[in-house]
Amino acid sequence: MKYWKNDNKIDSSSAKLEAQKLAWAPFAFQTARILRDCGILEEAEKGGEFGKTLDELEKCSRNYFSQSDNLQTSAGQNIHYATYVLVDAGVSAGLLNEKDGRYFLTQVGYFILHDRITRVNMDFTHDVCYEGLFYLEESLKSMEPSGLHHSFGDWETVYAALAHLPQNVRKSWFAFDHYFSDSSFPKALPIVFANKPKKLLDIGGNTGKWALKCVGYDSDVEVTIADLPGQLDDARKNIEAAGFAERVKYQSIDLLNHDISFEGDFDAVWMSQFLDCFGPADIMSIVSRAKKALNKNATMYIMETFVDLQKYEISKYCLDMISLYFTAIANGKSRMYHSGDMIELIERTGMEVYDVVERVGLFHSILKCRVKS
Repeated sequence: MKYWKNDNKIDSSSAKLEAQKLAWAPFAFQTARILRDCGILEEAEKGGEFGKTLDELEKCSRNYFSQSDNLQTSAGQNIHYATYVLVDAGVSAGLLNEKDGRYFLTQVGYFILHDRITRVNMDFTHDVCYEGLFYLEESLKSMEPSGLHHSFGDWETVYAALAHLPQNVRKSWFAFDHYFSDSSFPKALPIVFANKPKKLLDIGGNTGKWALKCVGYDSDVEVTIADLPGQLDDARKNIEAAGFAERVKYQSIDLLNHDISFEGDFDAVWMSQFLDCFGPADIMSIVSRAKKALNKNATMYIMETFVDLQKYEISKYCLDMISLYFTAIANGKSRMYHSGDMIELIERTGMEVYDVVERVGLFHSILKCRVKS
């Protein structure tokens, strides 16, 4: 007797294969990453319709695999072994095809090699999340970022740790964060500046990318960035280097401290990819405090990657996986939200969401909020 819902997409044999792929997913992930980084996928691509032999793939990866100081065999044997097992696994993982002893790059292998979002997500997963995800179950039970604690130290959140993390981890984290926001900023600027705000509060401004976009877009606006000290240090360096020091101010703030208010009287408040970094109680506290910093007729703009407003299935898949990063690494209690859940939290603070702008860039939507009259 069958106890599952038949979705009519795959037969039982294919379903079992998909289940095995999940069972061995960490192996396939590391195989794909190393094949990408050692040059084997690139070499197979160069072979085109003629492909490459195992010996040719081995030669191209020689530098990558000969750098170990603890080889148990000769370097040549080690390189041969490494190439052999990786290529076999790469064929089973769908990255390479083999025919008559020659290896060819597949379409999946092509995207591992060339697709920017795949590269960004893979580096982020490996450098930031991979080790810590072992503790996902612990994090789910405790609502604490156990993966962060085991991987990087006893920080309350990844944001407090960010300025102190190893350089490769910071590089992958920022590449991931910026990839999802960069495509949306040009579309968001006309929306935010339609009302010509003179003073804008950028909460969670990170490295200052949005602030720089704003002062470059409108010569009259003054931006205040509110964030943790480490992030403000990065933002200040970037803004001073760009020559906009006089038009950007900074407020150092622990956003998890519900007793600290935002300083100033603003025409607009901006939060981008920010509220999803917090649990419901913290979201309502941040919005409530930001509301007090708004002057009359001001607007609060909240830009997020809402799971339910994604156009493409691949986007929703990525966002659902990112929620588990928030669980194990970021803070233990946040997630990628559905738009209705976020709107409900915002409106419980006395704000009103009066417009939802979808398709802002590839993934984002903007909630326009004002104080309820």
